[in-house]
Amino acid sequence: MPLRDPTELRPPRARSRWGLVLLALLIAAAAGFGWYWWTARHAPQPVAATAPAVAVQTAPVQQPAEPEAPPPAAAPADSGAPQNPIEEPEAPQPALPALADSDATVGKAVKELLGAQRAEAFLQLDGFVRRVVATVDNLAREQAPARLWPVHPMQGRFTVDEAGGAQQIAAANAMRYDAFVSFAEAVPVEAAARLYTRLYPLFQVAYEELGFPGKYFNDRLVAVIDHLLAAPEPQGPVAVHLVQVAGQVPSLRPWVRYEYADPQLQALSAGQKIMVRVGLKNEQRLKAVLSKVRARVAKARPLGGR
Repeated sequence: MPLRDPTELRPPRARSRWGLVLLALLIAAAAGFGWYWWTARHAPQPVAATAPAVAVQTAPVQQPAEPEAPPPAAAPADSGAPQNPIEEPEAPQPALPALADSDATVGKAVKELLGAQRAEAFLQLDGFVRRVVATVDNLAREQAPARLWPVHPMQGRFTVDEAGGAQQIAAANAMRYDAFVSFAEAVPVEAAARLYTRLYPLFQVAYEELGFPGKYFNDRLVAVIDHLLAAPEPQGPVAVHLVQVAGQVPSLRPWVRYEYADPQLQALSAGQKIMVRVGLKNEQRLKAVLSKVRARVAKARPLGGR
């Protein structure tokens, strides 16, 4: 499925009102996903397809090596009914605006939930619903382009240490993500769940517009959370190497051209690479957040019984 910029999607067609169903856990989930990441260098593949390896980088497109990779998280089976339906709220809810006109309503609600200063510091609220839907869907794929993220990229540059003639992710690199991980942990889960419930029809419209008519966004969210919970947890330093680019013009941003030295790590999806890159302690903290999110949005137990 080709990636789309959420600001370029067409306005939604008139539709009947969906049963109101679960969002700001998604804020927690999305918050836990979208940091300053080495973006992938291939067009995305269908979720169930085998994906080639992806270079870990933040900007210019490079040509990576292509070892065969395991398939990313599969999309929910098309059974005609949602696998993870969410109960409708008991009280009547205010009418929602059309998706194309929803920025003011969604931005106000998110700021009330998180506080205006924190929301603006960490989140990109323009086109927020479409950004969340596109990024959640992309995390189990080869790339999750930064231009679609619902969060601001982290400050600073990716750094490496030299050890025995090889390079590895610097121990200090994980510190760049500490504030964001703390932000994700501080999202009020119950209040976020109620907001997700109220705004869910907008997420569903955005998901269908993205190219999944008749599919249920909450099912996709659960599948992607399970995919991220299954990310490996390297116990020691993670080795990387710099991709060499032929040509006489020197690279002005060499830090965007690092790949994992381990082919299995290099073959991970964009989302699982993020989980590994933030450092083991941050990864485990984020998985704890995601587990709480899953408990509210899913009916079934997570894969592997986590």
